[in-house]
Amino acid sequence: MKFLIVEDEKPNANRLKKIVEQLDSSFQVVDIIDSVAGAVDWFNKNPHPDIVLMDIRLADGLSFDIFSQVKISSAVIFTTAYDEYALQAFKVNGVDYLLKPIEIEELDAAISKVKQNHISASNNPYLDELIGYIKQKEVQYRSRFLFPYKDGYKTINVSDIDLIYSEDKNTHLILQNGSVQIANQTLEEMEEQLDPAVFFRANRQYIININSIESIHNHFNGKLKVVVRKLPQHDILISKEKAPLFKQWLDS
Repeated sequence: MKFLIVEDEKPNANRLKKIVEQLDSSFQVVDIIDSVAGAVDWFNKNPHPDIVLMDIRLADGLSFDIFSQVKISSAVIFTTAYDEYALQAFKVNGVDYLLKPIEIEELDAAISKVKQNHISASNNPYLDELIGYIKQKEVQYRSRFLFPYKDGYKTINVSDIDLIYSEDKNTHLILQNGSVQIANQTLEEMEEQLDPAVFFRANRQYIININSIESIHNHFNGKLKVVVRKLPQHDILISKEKAPLFKQWLDS
């Protein structure tokens, strides 16, 4: 069986590839794609594999946009961080998706389901329903977070967060008042829960609130340097590849 991985986080993609190859020595990962545009181009130019392992949110949009631009004949297994119980109802319909982090037993079961039912994106009557459901969930972004505080709890509004960054395996929220809150979620989990119209994943270390940006400068080799309030000493760099997407985000 041949597999295509559509995932914009390199560690997740590499882990998926390793799991696929561990399951069966005859399984082959033909390519790893990290964007909607890249996936559409790949499907238009290459024979479609048996199975596509597809993340829901990619660097340049939702993976559902791929389906409106190209007809995929492969079986599609979505990978996501959405609520386990809400999504469980869809499993009985033969569409599968796996909650991150992906475990080898779960992927094995999903592949077996595809084999037994001969599921593909083109003959699956539940795919449109699944896409519609998750698109609906997609707009329900976080408005606040709850944190332990002294002998109780406190809430922090998302609108009060200027910047999120990862350091020493901890996720830091920099608030408008200058204070810092440590969060249990990873940057990947935060990104899934925040409105992409307001927050942008600059790189593997930073998520920026559009309202916190003070200035943007050209940097070496086509990169951009972003200066934000509260942390002007941090050099937040946007790669050459991601710079057009960043500019589009600012101009939308």
